[in-house]
This record gives sequence, structure tokens and C-alpha cells, in this order.
Amino acid sequence: MHTSTKRAVILSSLLTLTLAGRAAGDAAQNWGHWRGPLACGLAPQADPPTEWSETKNVRWKVKLPGGGHATPVVWGDRIYVQVAIKTDKEVAPPADASDEGDDEAKNAAPSGENAGEPADRPGGSRSGNREGREGGRGGRRGGPSRGAKPTHVHQFAVLALDRKTGGEVWRKVVREELPHEGGHTDASQASGSPTTDGERLYAYFGSRGLYCLDLKSGDVLWEKDFGDMRTRNEFGEGSSPVLHGDTLIVNWDHEGDSFIVALDGKTGSQRWRQARDEATTWDTPLVVENNGKLEVIVTASTRVRAYDLATGKVVWECGGLGSNCIPSPVQRDGVVYAMSGHREPNLLAIRFRGASGDLTGTDAVIWSRDNGVPYVPSPLLYDDTLYQIEKNANVFYAIDAVTGADRYERQRLEQIDGVYASLAGAAGRVYVVGRNGVTKVLAHGKEFKELATNKLDDGFEASPVIVGNELYLRGRENLYCIAGN
Repeated sequence: MHTSTKRAVILSSLLTLTLAGRAAGDAAQNWGHWRGPLACGLAPQADPPTEWSETKNVRWKVKLPGGGHATPVVWGDRIYVQVAIKTDKEVAPPADASDEGDDEAKNAAPSGENAGEPADRPGGSRSGNREGREGGRGGRRGGPSRGAKPTHVHQFAVLALDRKTGGEVWRKVVREELPHEGGHTDASQASGSPTTDGERLYAYFGSRGLYCLDLKSGDVLWEKDFGDMRTRNEFGEGSSPVLHGDTLIVNWDHEGDSFIVALDGKTGSQRWRQARDEATTWDTPLVVENNGKLEVIVTASTRVRAYDLATGKVVWECGGLGSNCIPSPVQRDGVVYAMSGHREPNLLAIRFRGASGDLTGTDAVIWSRDNGVPYVPSPLLYDDTLYQIEKNANVFYAIDAVTGADRYERQRLEQIDGVYASLAGAAGRVYVVGRNGVTKVLAHGKEFKELATNKLDDGFEASPVIVGNELYLRGRENLYCIAGN
């Protein structure tokens, strides 16, 4: 190779490494994914307040248009949040013979420790392939935990807000239509969160479509429509997309033809797609490195599966989880922690480093446990400790990630009434946000220590976001920026 050519190759490689390092550094200082820069709820470079109230350490509070449980993302000087705005346009829903109801769904617990638990039976038959808008419409209905059939057109929109003031920078309505399902009474029409790499924003509204937006202007660069989901008992949608490099992953598990698809993040073109024999799930996939290759891990009731990020081929799989998988997996040192906390709660610690084939019942499952498992909120993985909520209650567990043993006796977090928000951590602290507006701040460590109890005048289902010295809490009505002086 000629000297000048060799020098050009070296310079190009150095530039690539520099840009990659800069991108990794930018990601660590932002919150571009709903579970944070490490996809585990931890903000390693942040130091937010420990105490706050409506009159203390609230830098700003803004009322959001419409509703939604989508956790915001933060990049640079802006916050991005998805909303569903109910309009005045009323439309009669189509008649459906299956509206007579499902007795098992009617017995689903509407509140308390088991809040949001669907019935044991899937809410509709698995159907054959459909042309165009895959997923169709249908499924069983009924039950007090299922929301009423929508009768008003909604605007599905993305907001860009200024971090300093909370002021609206731009608003983009990407779809306006009548939702085909009502969702659980605790759910929302905008529950999936966006993701960004600092150049493009990927806003995912499930059955309302996937949109790639210009981060600065909000202009739609490309969009995809995967069809209409038929979720279990019509309890709604909740999975978020995952971006790694220029590959965007969307998991589409429902009561129809389920699949996982990889798209080119720049163009939206499909790179691969794999069918999945799974009923509805609500968890978000996790990208991991395995002996130099990248894999996408997705939890589900039938199998936890790892797909090759480049080809979509299943690398390994493992059975053992129960129904209604909602918490997203986390990983550390070649071990992934996958869980489901519904009727048959289980938490599996699976060593995936170098794994292949069916790992069910093998030594690759280094430990498992059926207590202290969350139903809705995803865990926080902080160093070698898993912090979790049992079911959706106020019962707190700290679990040794290496052995699966309790760090200390389980703790009941008084004043918190139900938890849907995933746990977050920063600066040696653990943040547990209750649905009733109470947040407990706990010490990270091998002994339980409560540092503060904070109360706001809103309810919270979205997960906390931590960037720098700021904590963002998206409530049912307001978005809060919690920050010290």
C-alpha cells in the first residue's frame, strides 16, 4: 500500500474512532433512550436533587397538551415527548359482535398491588396473514380494567421543549385518527417513548405508526405503518423502539402475526424481519455485545430470544418466563436479567456470553427467583445490584445481581400507592416514583436507607429522566423539571 494511501486509511480510522467516542460521550451526558444512556435506568454522570416539592427545587412546571405515559428523552438543550391529544371530532366506533365481553377480563384487578393485571387468557385468537395493514382489528372486549372504546379522533404529536424554560420549541402532529382500541383504564394512547442519536428523533406510536423526525425542525424524514395491533384484552400498547448505530429495532408482539423488524435508521428501509410465535408483550428490546457481535434480546412468555443484529438470525433462546412480559431486560458482564411479574412471576439471570441454541434448563441460567419480581416497572441495575418493585406495589427489593440473593430484607415504602414508573438511579441514589405523586429517594448500597420523601400535585406513570443536575418527571398533566440552584 502506498504511503499516502496508508496515511489516509489511518486518518480515516482515527476519525471514525474519534466520532464514535464523541457519540458515546454525548449519549452518556444525555437521555436518548427511555431507560437512559446505559439502558438500565442509571445516569452515571448526573447528580439531581434529593429533595423537592411544589415550592422547592422545581425549576419549571408546564402543562402538556393531551395525555400519554411516554417517558421523554433529552438531548442537548431540548426535551422530546410524545402526546395523544383528544380532539372534538367525534366518530361512532364500528360495531363489533365480540363486544359482549370476556368473563376472565372482568375479573382482572383494577387497582392496588395487582393493578393492571390482565386475565390469564389472551384477548383474541391468533389470526392469519393480512395484506397491507398487518394486525387487523378484533379480539375480545369487556371487563372493568378495559377502557371505553374511543369515540373521538386523536392527534398523535411530538413536542420539542426548551430545557431551560419548558417552553414549546416545535410541535409536530404526525397522525390524526380514531384509535381502534381503548386500552386498559390505566393505559394511554401514547405510551411508547421516542429515541434519538442526536441527529434524528424516532417517534413510535405503535398502531399509529413509526416516524423519523429531524431533531431540530421536527420535519418528518420518513415514516412506516405496521398495521393495527390487537393487544391482549385490548389493554393497549407500550413497547418502544431501540436504536443502535444506524439500525432501528421495533418489536411487534400482539394477538395476531407477531414479528421483530430491523430498519435502516437513515432511510427506513427494512434490513430484516423475523416472525415471532408470541402473544402480546410490552417490553422494549435490549442490544448487547456478545464476543464481538451485537445481539438484540427480547423477552416474551414463550421464549427469551437473542437475534443477531446484522442478520436477524436467532442466536440463542430460553424458556421460563410467565405471561404478560412488560419489564425490559437489563444486562451486566455477559448476563441478562429477564423477568415477568404477572400470574407466574419469574426472574431469570441468563449468561449469554458465547451462548447459542436452547438454554432452557442449562447452566446458562445461573439463578432464578419468583419473588420480588415487578409486573409493570422495569428494574434499575446499579453496579452489581438490581433494585426492583414487587408487582406494582410499594414493596422494594435490592437483589445481588451475581447470586440472586436479597441484599437486605424487603422494604415497604410507606406513602407510595402503586408504582408503574421504572426505577432510576444517579449519584449513589435510587429514585422510586409512585403513581400518587410521592417519590422515595433511597441510598444505593448494601443497607437500606431512606434519604427523602417528596410529594408533587400530579400522578405519575411515566419513568423519571435524569440528566446533569436535573430530574424530569412527566405527570398525567404536567412535565416537571426538578433542579437545585
